[in-house]
Amino acid sequence: MRLKGLNISSATLCAVFFSEHASAFYLPGVAPTTYKANDKVNLDVNHLTPALSEKDPQLHSVFSFDYYHPAFHFCKPPGGPKDVSESLGSILFGDRISTSPFELNMLQNHSCRAVCEAQKFDQRSAKFVNRRIWQNYNLNWLIDGLPAGQPYTDPSTGTDFVLRGFPLGMVDKEQKAVLNNHYDIVIDYHEAGQDQYRVVGVLVIPSSRQGYAEGDDSCGSEDKPVVLDENGDTLVQWTYGVYWRPSTTAWATRWDSYLHVYDPRIHWFSLVNSSVIVVFLCGMVGAILMRALKKDIARYNRLESFNLDDLSGTNGHAEEDVQEDSGWKLVHGDVFRTPKNPLLLSVLLGNGSQLFVMVGTTITFALLGFLSPSNRGSLGTVMILLYTVFSFIGGYVCARVYKTFGGEAWKRNIALTPLMIPGIVFATFFLLNLFLWAKRSSGAVPFTTMLVILSIWFIISVPLSFAGSWMGFRHAPVQPPVRVNQIPRQIPPSTTYLRPLPSMLLVGILPFGAIFVELYFIMNNIWFGKVYYMFGFLFLCYGITIITCAMVTILFVYFLLCSENYHWQWRAFCAAGASAGYVFANALLYWISKLSFGSFTSRVLYVGYSLLISFLFSILTGTIGFFSSWAFVHRIYGSIKVD
Repeated sequence: MRLKGLNISSATLCAVFFSEHASAFYLPGVAPTTYKANDKVNLDVNHLTPALSEKDPQLHSVFSFDYYHPAFHFCKPPGGPKDVSESLGSILFGDRISTSPFELNMLQNHSCRAVCEAQKFDQRSAKFVNRRIWQNYNLNWLIDGLPAGQPYTDPSTGTDFVLRGFPLGMVDKEQKAVLNNHYDIVIDYHEAGQDQYRVVGVLVIPSSRQGYAEGDDSCGSEDKPVVLDENGDTLVQWTYGVYWRPSTTAWATRWDSYLHVYDPRIHWFSLVNSSVIVVFLCGMVGAILMRALKKDIARYNRLESFNLDDLSGTNGHAEEDVQEDSGWKLVHGDVFRTPKNPLLLSVLLGNGSQLFVMVGTTITFALLGFLSPSNRGSLGTVMILLYTVFSFIGGYVCARVYKTFGGEAWKRNIALTPLMIPGIVFATFFLLNLFLWAKRSSGAVPFTTMLVILSIWFIISVPLSFAGSWMGFRHAPVQPPVRVNQIPRQIPPSTTYLRPLPSMLLVGILPFGAIFVELYFIMNNIWFGKVYYMFGFLFLCYGITIITCAMVTILFVYFLLCSENYHWQWRAFCAAGASAGYVFANALLYWISKLSFGSFTSRVLYVGYSLLISFLFSILTGTIGFFSSWAFVHRIYGSIKVD
């Protein structure tokens, strides 16, 4: 990407919004605000975030800072800034929106105005701000709910779009940190009717200027940029200009210029690649089910129908052929034996089912347009609420599976289902949040929000889980199609590829291969603060991941049973869940190629959040692998006749 050269004269005369936009349908999260001429238009400020620059393609920090952090010396409105109400998801993702002293009135242009009196930067503040400039920090403003941005051009496609945020400063040719102290605000408006105007676009062109004098329309000269002195005090005058220009963009499509698709061909390549994997796996499973299994089941059932009193010897040869051809029938008396640690496995499966339904429902809502980017934090809020509501499903599945396993510690099962996995996630999140608190980052979740999360957890989620568990234990257990022998069968030595570690590596790589391209774009949006809205691709990738996990785990369990190993429950869960190991390895590779952290805390936060995401992904894919294998095992053993 490259920044388009745009001075203030071209900004006020030429069109910057574009003829070709990525089409995006969404249901607006808020109703449009209509202004009249001279009406006040609020400019709110959000946190400062690290970003990319043209000269440096790597991210150097994961911390965000409050706009009114004392070291920045930004002007405050009379009476102090006031917090703007935000959703739970917006707070968790680090948004800290406040009012500002900027005065904007509809259709009122002015080229130069001081925000407040000159601010003095001492040595400590100068060092702090200069370091943030070197780390490519961006300012984030909101006007009528629309983020202020800068015009960019995608060099791979030549598409023009708006990139959210604008730089705090820049590093000049002499390797000095230059502070941007002047902002030209270019606002596009659409005339909805007579004396009815709506904001449809916001651009900010920052610059560094000295020599401001009251009544000077130029706000000083750009020939002498502002460089903060780290060995003394520096006076900085914050100034801004406002320019309104008409636009044909309708309010309903004003977000289209922000929703840019990076490398759309790669998305399609990912989809085609994943589809090929699914077709290949489905073909293999179909071949096994239609040929090998059908043939085996027919032989077994034919063998049972033979007259065992026949002493001709034919039956004996038939039985030997069956045992030589396939060994999965030989373990019919052990395949439904209770696995080790049934309590832990049932808790993991219950939480995995809860995650599975939550992720699928969230992506579906986003695909249908209910999670508009104009409604900040709606994605995070919906994910938390859906996970809470679906605690009932988690409790039910956990109890039903545990009862099927023959577990007797039902009280412990009911308690661990809503507490163990959410407790691990919350404890990890709280520990990582302590690092943000220590750095005084605005990304640190406030203590009151933590209390809200705990309240949702214990007041809503836990009771719903208890209710689901109660209903699950009231239902009868799932009966196996064959009886379980009293004496366990001895398991012969396994071949190399069926041993735990090699099998996990082989099985786990295929589900990861189905999503790794889309995962790259998701990580870009998470760490670089971009807007992700390609939920159509994500929906297809999620479906492909489910099919891939199911198919590859069924194949693995089939080969495992043929080797007369009936310990398939944990093996199926761990083999499918091993794809999370590749997700974490991909995160480390992404760190090496795209990120360059200068502090130990940034490294801890990145690794910590990556481990947390991988942990949840392992539970999700492991649950898919287990239940698909369970259905497969019930199906094949229910199709044979066993005395």
